Amino acid sequence: MRKPTERTVMHSYPGMVAIVTATYDGVDNVMAAGWHSYISFDPPIYGVAVGQERFTYSLIKQSQQFAINFLPLEKAEFIQQAGVYTGKSTNKFHLGNMEFDRGITIDAPILRDSYIAYECQTIDVNTYGDHDWFVGEITQFYRDDQLFGNDGLPNDDQLNIPLYLGRSTYTTTADRQQIRIDQDK
Repeated sequence: MRKPTERTVMHSYPGMVAIVTATYDGVDNVMAAGWHSYISFDPPIYGVAVGQERFTYSLIKQSQQFAINFLPLEKAEFIQQAGVYTGKSTNKFHLGNMEFDRGITIDAPILRDSYIAYECQTIDVNTYGDHDWFVGEITQFYRDDQLFGNDGLPNDDQLNIPLYLGRSTYTTTADRQQIRIDQDK
């Protein structure tokens, strides 16, 4: 039975984890972020929460740009490593054997294994408690069209989207029950 509690209850999972990449002064890094969101369609704007103690924080703050990457379930180990290790002492790209290309409009790494990626130019930063919310205008989109159907939805036979449950545990959308709501009445 549900009851009041004095503890903070964080319930935003299961959810997709964004892989944030950034570069400043020749230094690349990658981190996992559970708190992120599309903010606007036109113009396309995306936001991500980054803790001030994170190595990636200073790279984004100084470069004023970042990339958002989404990886398939098969890369869950890399996703976890990107969230656990620090770029101060670990080259997470090397550790996870993750290859990347440079962005087209920004210098941040775009992961070769990402099925969706966005290049973002920072347009605003606000502090909320122990995280800063970086807001970026999306300046370049990437999508692996082979993993999506003609309707634009992910093809479950081709793409296992990882959902983070918490405590280093992931599940997937594969074999999901699909319920389509007809809004024409």
